[in-house]
Parts: sequence; C-alpha cells; structure tokens
Amino acid sequence: MSPIYEKIAKELLATAEISVNGFNPWDIQVHNNDFYRRVITEGELGMGESYMERWWDAEKVDETVFRILRTRLDEKIRKKFSIAVQLSILGILNLQSRNRAFIIGRKHYDLGNDFFHLMLDKRMNYSCGYWKDTDQLDEAQEKKLDLVCRKLYLKPGMRILDIGCGWGAFGKYASENYHVKVVGVTVSKEQVELGTKLCEGLPVEFHLLDYRDIQGCFDRIVSIGMIEHVGYRNYLDYFRVASRCLKEDGLFLLQTIGNNKSDKMVDLWTHKYIFPNGMLPSINYLGKATENLFVIEDLHNFANDYDRTLMAWYHNFENNREHIKMRYPDYFYRMWKYYLLSSAGAFRARNIQLWQIVLSRHGILNGYKSIR
Repeated sequence: MSPIYEKIAKELLATAEISVNGFNPWDIQVHNNDFYRRVITEGELGMGESYMERWWDAEKVDETVFRILRTRLDEKIRKKFSIAVQLSILGILNLQSRNRAFIIGRKHYDLGNDFFHLMLDKRMNYSCGYWKDTDQLDEAQEKKLDLVCRKLYLKPGMRILDIGCGWGAFGKYASENYHVKVVGVTVSKEQVELGTKLCEGLPVEFHLLDYRDIQGCFDRIVSIGMIEHVGYRNYLDYFRVASRCLKEDGLFLLQTIGNNKSDKMVDLWTHKYIFPNGMLPSINYLGKATENLFVIEDLHNFANDYDRTLMAWYHNFENNREHIKMRYPDYFYRMWKYYLLSSAGAFRARNIQLWQIVLSRHGILNGYKSIR
C-alpha cells in the first residue's frame, strides 16, 4: 500500500467532513489499508466492492455516501486506465439491445419472490412511494398508486398498458379501485408467475415480453421504474412504441429515476452487481426522444421520497437479515445493504432525481390539470 493513496483519500474525505476511524456515524472505519488505493483508482466500483469484502465499514453508509456526493468527491477521482477503458466501451455499446432485453429479468428480478417479499411493502411495489401525509411504507406506496391513477384520469372500462409491470401492484390496485383492464408487460418470469397469482380473478394480464414487441391500442399507458433499463440508444424506439399503442386522446405516465447529466456512462458497481445494463435518463434525453411524438403535460419531482422509500426497504431488509443470511452468502447481504444505503444517500444529496411525467399525443385541449 502506497502512503500517497492514503494521504489523497484522507484529504478528499476530510473535505466532506468524513474522518477515517473517527467517531461520527458517517466516518469510515478502515480494516484493510489497500482500501485507499482501490477507491482512488477504481472510484465507485472500488468503493462498493471493498465494502462487500469488508475492507471498510461505517455506522451509517447512507450518510457517508450523502457527504461524498454532496461535495462531489466522486468527480475528483481520476480512475485508472483499465477502468476508463471499460467505461468507454460500455458507453459505446448498446447494452439494452433486443437480444439483451431479458438479462435484467434473469439476473435481478428473478432473484426470488421470497427475497423481495422480505424487503418491499405488502403490494410489492419496487419503486418510489409517495410519502405525503404518511410515515408508513404500505400507505406511501398506495398513495403513489392512487396518485398515478388520478394523474391518468382513469375511468371504468378503460384499457391500460403497464410497461414494466413488476408483480402487478399497479394493475391490481387500478383494477380494484378504478375498474379498469390492465395488460402488464415484464421481462421477468418470476414476476409473471407471482403477479398472475396475486391478480387472480381480476382483469389483469401478464406477458413475458420485450417492450419493442408490444401490440394493441390502449386508453392509457403507465410505466413505473422501467425506462431505467432502456438506454439512451433506445429511448426513441421506446417512445415510438408508446405513441403507436396510445389512443389519440390518451395519456401516458412515466415514472423514472433521473440523472442530472446526459451521461452515456454507467455506474460500474451498479452495472456489475445490481442492475446490469441500467442507465438513468436525463431530462435532455427524454425531451429529445419525445419530440414530435408527445407533449409533456406535467413533470413532478419528488426525489426526497425515494430516500425515505429506500430507507424503509433497508429497515425491512435488516429486520429480516437472519432469513436472508440463511439463504444467501455474506457478500450478497453486504452488497444489498450497500446498494440500498448508497442509493438513499444519492437521493438525499440530490445527485439523482425521481420524476413522474405525464404525456399526451397532441396536447390536452384547454390544458391538463396537474394533481399532487
């Protein structure tokens, strides 16, 4: 271990008011001195992997990451050549092409329905809740679902397309409370299997299908937390499909995590361990892809609510840690702990956003009435 890496790391961390082996809950406790070289040369990949390998710890990882991102320490690290090359290659490739569409389903969403049951709310929403006037995860998720239904102005008998339907939380809620028919599309076999059971007896269909193969005409379209898997090279195709499938007077609600920058690079740690081929859209990317296809009627940013949602998932995850550790190895436990807490820290730092965007084909006559 070269002392220069330790010196640089400690100086950078100090600018974020983070001490090494200090007493604040966000201070980093270093267990392997090679940590310094790894994080300085490998950035977010080295930070995440060294945590998984127990090279460092912090009482509150979310607060550590919050301070790192809020002071933009991640932008001050110059990654080693091999990492830079890897990022450049990934930025060039179409990681979300048709023949790669089902990778995310197999590697992430098919981890096991039992695992997600332990972490999520009772309806199994795997996206941001809406925490207005509540401090309970189940209520926050129902408020989100109802917010989506109201923003879409659902009416009985409407036919709804849900792109990236998950386990059918939206379809079940909308069909039960707004008496609509829902067609859900996902790339996860596990989600189709469980979603079909959860929605038994309701007018909710599930299809194992790439979004590019969707056919039909719908009164409304909803897509919650799916476009993060589409990639900037495919945004135009994605919105062309939505435009083709939406009735002339229909509405399309898109909920997505958003990037502050139009970045073609992926987060290497997240790409490798959590969401393979994932990429966060920027407003610029979305604006260009929707041009001549949609009118943006409403944009609602409630990024702070994702911080709260992730922390609620983390508390469920921790409360069930013994069950998780019985089924999965230690590195998996630490990997998911780091994912949940570092993501919460990123939203807290406003490094990433959460947008609900309502779109129409040609603009709503007399204007769209925004709902919060």
